[in-house]
Amino acid sequence: LDHIREAPADGGTVELIARRPAEDARELLTEARLDTKDGLEGDTWRARGSSRTADGGPNPDSQLTLMNARAAAAISGERERWALAGDKLYVDLDLSVTNLPPGSRLQIGSAVIEFSETPHTGCSKFSARFGVDALKFVNSPIGRELRLRGANCRIVVAGTVRAGDAIRKLPN
Repeated sequence: LDHIREAPADGGTVELIARRPAEDARELLTEARLDTKDGLEGDTWRARGSSRTADGGPNPDSQLTLMNARAAAAISGERERWALAGDKLYVDLDLSVTNLPPGSRLQIGSAVIEFSETPHTGCSKFSARFGVDALKFVNSPIGRELRLRGANCRIVVAGTVRAGDAIRKLPN
């Protein structure tokens, strides 16, 4: 936990970009386009829909998910396994609720994203890939405060994001 807590608070970097082109499929990208309507272009977010919306359609509050790269490494081990968590951007940045409460905005590449109120929790696939203990850990009180499972965001300004891009916390 100490290593995860040492992630930079005001500016970080994009460590990995992953797209889900189909169920249980992952593509690692060096560059991605974030769109205010479609999310990460080429990802199945829009087509998957959500159980959290009245009509089962896509949830704009979970258009883009970020996971702390340090947490991903602690949970999944090898960098090649990070994308199995199902998030789109793996970042070296303090994603804690204290540092980035709902409504906080980040500039990543030429895009701007906003943190949602909706918490990002692990699912049965996360548990199957990383174990029940990992799911309990990320959903523990400290896991939720640090957003070890990641954070749900919406895209407010479309743009391009590249692996290695700087992340800048924007003033509220």
